[in-house]
Amino acid sequence: MASRLGDQTARLQGRITLNPIYHIDPIGTLLIPALAIFGPFVGFTFFSGFLIGWAKPTPVITRNFKKIIRDDNLVTLAGPASNLILVGVAFVALAVVCIAVPGGRSLVHANLSGALAIGSGLQPLVLLALLAIEVNLSLFFFNLLPIPPLDGSRVVRNMLPYRAVQQYDRIGGWISLLLMIVVGSVLLRLLVGPSIGLIFSLLRGI
Repeated sequence: MASRLGDQTARLQGRITLNPIYHIDPIGTLLIPALAIFGPFVGFTFFSGFLIGWAKPTPVITRNFKKIIRDDNLVTLAGPASNLILVGVAFVALAVVCIAVPGGRSLVHANLSGALAIGSGLQPLVLLALLAIEVNLSLFFFNLLPIPPLDGSRVVRNMLPYRAVQQYDRIGGWISLLLMIVVGSVLLRLLVGPSIGLIFSLLRGI
């Protein structure tokens, strides 16, 4: 989106790629997940019970945009929009399995209930689609939180007056992390659970 709107920074830095090596953040991609996974084995339990992580932020220079605020908001919302698109693709794939594949309806319904259909060639596809719905809905709501550096914070920042922006930009990294953990966990329970429940109910009705 940034490239289409005139900012080629990410493209010039080689970040427009599906190769994960170019997006690895030493702390967010390696250290924090490693502590969450292996920490309990050595007595470090601060991150036990949940797994968080992040990649390097995609570089964007807003002064390259023709209409800075509008284009910055479009770039910001492109991420959550892609999450919703992936949810839609996964839902359509499951609906096609239910309608067009012999035995597909029982296969999808069984997986919705937590059962596995051993021996079915479509089992991996169904599991992947269900996981895509859960993960992308979670990312959609989480990234819209108005907490720096999440996507929602950019939209809120663009709406604030100049003095408020100065205060907003002073929110520290550790404060943001705590807010994401505390506020994010509460909001995700309130928003993600019902949304996933609604989608799964629609699939059960097919």
